[in-house]
Amino acid sequence: MKKNMTYMDSVHRYGKIWGIGISILLISFPIVVSLVFSAKPEWSALAKGLFATLPMYWAVGIIEVLTYVPMLGAGGTYLSFVTGNISNLKLPCAVDAMERANVKANSEEGEVISTIAIAVSSIVTTIIIILGVILIIPLTPILESPVLDPAFAMILPALFGGLAVVFISKNVKLSILPVLLMLVLFIFIPALNASTVGIMVPVGVVFTVIVARIMYKKGML
Repeated sequence: MKKNMTYMDSVHRYGKIWGIGISILLISFPIVVSLVFSAKPEWSALAKGLFATLPMYWAVGIIEVLTYVPMLGAGGTYLSFVTGNISNLKLPCAVDAMERANVKANSEEGEVISTIAIAVSSIVTTIIIILGVILIIPLTPILESPVLDPAFAMILPALFGGLAVVFISKNVKLSILPVLLMLVLFIFIPALNASTVGIMVPVGVVFTVIVARIMYKKGML
């Protein structure tokens, strides 16, 4: 007798299908373009570039899986990895939604809330991109106005700052060392800028977990 599929079974099944599907599409695009336009890459240069970048991306990929799954749940992680822009958009949306619903990512309720929040953010993002493409020409003078430039530069800090206030206020002692680490890294290592946020978020999470474990063992939490 066939076993009835549970919600989590369906999450993993369709998550794997879409994950494998999007991976095939991403890999196929440069291959198809190369075949259609007869533009073969210079293999020595390609290999050199891959050897320089692949180790970092493999490490980041492993760290992100270990980091995001406990924070987003299985469904949210699958959907985030397919739609992308996790640290800047999907993670804050999911965390805020679960915080407002007072649920945890490892619960069934948290799974549902996280997945819905990420799905809605993906739909909203797509709609905004479509509107942006349509309205980009008439809105260009407004968007490039010097008056609005400082506001656009502060969108990401404002987003994470709002989330930080909520979580730091819950456990000030635990937040001190991770905040100090990030401040020291970004102040004294200029190479770390906005483009590295995707890497530094998992690094900060892993460091925070280690600090939390040590403080818990010492009875400080």
